[in-house]
Amino acid sequence: MKAQIVSRFNISGYQIRSDASIFLAQYIAPMPDAERKRWLTSITGHVQGQGLDLPVVEKRHIELAIKEASNTGLEDNESVFSVINAFDVPKFRYCEEKRKFLPVSGGPKRDLLPGPDMKAEYIRDRYMMLWQKTSRHEMFNASKDGMLGNSVKRLTLRKIETLLATSKMNEVVILGLLTQLTEGKFYLEDPTGVVPIDLSETVFSSGLFCEGCFVLACGKFRDGTLKVEEMGFPVSELASSSRAYFGTMNTWGGRSRTLLKASRNLAELEKTNREDSIVFLSDCWLDNPVVLDKLKLLLQGYNEFPPIAIVLMGPFSKMTEDPYSLKGRFAALGEILAGCEGLKMQTEIVLVPSCDDPTAANILPRPPLPDCLVTDLKKRYPRITLATNPCRLQYCTQQIVVFRMDLVTKLCRNTIHFPKSGQLEDHFARTLISQGTLAPLHPIALPVHWNFDTALSLYPLPDLIVVGDPSQGFQVTEQECTVLNTGSFPKSKFAFKVYIPSSRTVEDSQIPDD
Repeated sequence: MKAQIVSRFNISGYQIRSDASIFLAQYIAPMPDAERKRWLTSITGHVQGQGLDLPVVEKRHIELAIKEASNTGLEDNESVFSVINAFDVPKFRYCEEKRKFLPVSGGPKRDLLPGPDMKAEYIRDRYMMLWQKTSRHEMFNASKDGMLGNSVKRLTLRKIETLLATSKMNEVVILGLLTQLTEGKFYLEDPTGVVPIDLSETVFSSGLFCEGCFVLACGKFRDGTLKVEEMGFPVSELASSSRAYFGTMNTWGGRSRTLLKASRNLAELEKTNREDSIVFLSDCWLDNPVVLDKLKLLLQGYNEFPPIAIVLMGPFSKMTEDPYSLKGRFAALGEILAGCEGLKMQTEIVLVPSCDDPTAANILPRPPLPDCLVTDLKKRYPRITLATNPCRLQYCTQQIVVFRMDLVTKLCRNTIHFPKSGQLEDHFARTLISQGTLAPLHPIALPVHWNFDTALSLYPLPDLIVVGDPSQGFQVTEQECTVLNTGSFPKSKFAFKVYIPSSRTVEDSQIPDD
């Protein structure tokens, strides 16, 4: 087969490197003979269309040609499935004068170790995002009922500097950062100032209120203190409404300059491919023989009906040990995948690391797994993507955020007011959607790279947010955005989640006992 590949490229006037021909041979090997010949012809044609400077074909040229050949009928910038690195997510900033979001570009390359001013800047950017969508909400632009339905007056959203200029004010509504500047004393802070608050008689709306999140506080200002009567989260809105303030710019990331959400080709493909699915599971302990056996059953089970992608989230080792021992664990996974010929043709395996995986610091976003750990795995199964944590997936027109974190636990531990009624998953989903970020906590509780906070943004809302939290799995839909927790694969008796993009539904699945 390798000889046939070399011969085909020689006829076309190219020399193909050995690793490239081996890679292509592994890719087309599972196909029937007629299909194999068709693919080889198609890939050769796509390589010719790349306009190489030298007549030497390398592995990266083959990878691009395979991707292009898989997207027949689509534009050059369109792809059925892609994984977007957190460090490549574009950054936008709200301009009050133009009342729209503008791309942040033209400056120095974003660094993991920026100056101290960036700490205040990323929090200010979060505030401005929430301010603009809250201030144009009907609650502040027309005569509507108040936050709890006890007022028919139009509400006025104020900045803290307005309070600091007076000693007394009624019917105050402030959007601010909830924080403790002194032990046991809460304050609200915005770019114009800071004010102490009294929460002794506050009525809280639904959600998990934590230090480091933004809140809407309604109450009376007396003698330098805001006595909060009602506290809620910033208003949420549909993604279609949010996108109106970005235009056609690609806020999601990826190769396309315009947002693929509006692609007619991809929308039609999404409707046609009703059987396509994406599989999600967390806590893939490769050093646990039972977990590895269950993973083998899962992969072999999907071999006959391959999904678009299988997203495996860490930690990939249950026991703390030499990080390089994971290389052998991934090699064992590669041996399993090597026998799954159906998956090789159609399924991308996406590896999302946890904070417990080697070798990065516990700061978000987290870089991918080191490439040296998965070399043997990639040799046996080329369609491996090492993702960041969090990462973004694009399937046709749908946008998916994947985040491996004990986030439910962190929010519950840090909340200043635990809700007395309602389901925990509803409060959790409302918190993420209202805050517009995956990290609605104080930076000490959830450290973030200041320059890359945009990678944690949930504005505009994606179609699906997947959280790999060890707590019980759940799914909640709010503002047409589904928040999904996979639960722990081993702790849930080997349960996992399957997303069906065509119907936008989630199926609960489980590996049966022997």
